[in-house]
Amino acid sequence: MAEPRPVSLFPRFSAQFSKWAGHPAAFVVASGIVLLWAICGPYFDFSETWQLVINTGTTIVTFLMVFILQNSQTRESSAIKAKLDELILTSHAQNVFVGIEHLDENQIRILSRKLAQKARNSKVRPRVAGLARK
Repeated sequence: MAEPRPVSLFPRFSAQFSKWAGHPAAFVVASGIVLLWAICGPYFDFSETWQLVINTGTTIVTFLMVFILQNSQTRESSAIKAKLDELILTSHAQNVFVGIEHLDENQIRILSRKLAQKARNSKVRPRVAGLARK
């Protein structure tokens, strides 16, 4: 099955930018910029303008990155929820779990405790190495 592509420009840009920003090369580039800025300090007598350059640059980049990465994360989270809903609906799991992301925090905590208790009371024990109870 071919991977569907986002239709509008911003989601497409956001997805590509998020992939790039999470790549080790992005860290190397950012570190290189900070290193270059630090090396230039003595040439500019560590002036206020020199400091303002890095402060302004990092503030702008951080501000824009918040929106770009949040868009990507929200889209991926929605896709995962849809996939989990499909798995729940096509399995023997309880359909009550579809849409629980709309519950408030307290309701989710209560549901989580009930599931943990149900897992403790379950006769099925994990067989994965390191997870078996003693």
